[in-house]
Amino acid sequence: MKNNQPKMIEKEKIVAEKLNGRFAMLGFVALVGAYLTTGQIIPGFI
Repeated sequence: MKNNQPKMIEKEKIVAEKLNGRFAMLGFVALVGAYLTTGQIIPGFI
């Protein structure tokens, strides 16, 4: 017999994933901004 009940996801995990995604988007925007202003992928390193 299979258990047909939907799995419940804890609210903390949902909040953590949303926060992780937002920080990833912020990092990507910072990366693009640094590249556009300096022309370097890692400013000061290469």
